[in-house]
Amino acid sequence: MTLTTPATSTDATGPDALDLTAEVRRLRDEREVVDALYRFGAGQDRRDETLFLSAFALDAELDFTEPAERFGGDIPVMQGRDVIAGILATLAPLRTTHTVTNPRVTLDGDRATLSALVEAQHVRRDDPARHLLLKNTYDVDLVRDGGSAGDDDGRWVVRRMVIRNVWSAGDPTVLFGPDAHAPLPEA
Repeated sequence: MTLTTPATSTDATGPDALDLTAEVRRLRDEREVVDALYRFGAGQDRRDETLFLSAFALDAELDFTEPAERFGGDIPVMQGRDVIAGILATLAPLRTTHTVTNPRVTLDGDRATLSALVEAQHVRRDDPARHLLLKNTYDVDLVRDGGSAGDDDGRWVVRRMVIRNVWSAGDPTVLFGPDAHAPLPEA
C-alpha cells in the first residue's frame, strides 16, 4: 500500500509523499506520547505493575509533592522506576479510576512534553462510601526509550512527571492517611 496525499499527485516518492510520511510519524508519536500517560493510569487502575512501569524510564522522576502538601502530607519527589513502583502498594487498599483529558503534546526529536488533565477517583475497598476525587494537571517530559527488535523508533516513556491539584471532593484521609486535612483555601 502506498500512501499519497489527497492532492492530484500520485507519485509516492515526490514531496507530497514525504510530507505525508512526516505527518503520519508526527501523529503516531503524539498518540504514543499520550499512551505513556494512559499506561500510567491504567496500570494503577488494573493493578498491572508491568503496564504501570512501562510508562517510565529507568531514571524517571515523579513529583506529587504539591497535592500531598495541600492535604497535609509529606511525599518526597520519587526518583527511579523502582521507587515509583511503590505507588501500587500505597494504592492496594483502594479502587482507582484515572480519566485523562485535554492532552497537549509538543515533539522535539526524541523528546516530548505533554500536559493533560487527569481526574483520579480513589475509593476504599473496605468502605466504598469513603472516597477522594482529585482533578489534577500533569506536566510530563518524555523521551524515546531507544527501540527494540521490530521497533526502530522505540517507545515513549516518562522522564519527569509533575502533578498539581486543581480541586478535590471527598475525604482526603482515603489517600493521605489519618493526619490529612481538607485543603486550605487559595490565597
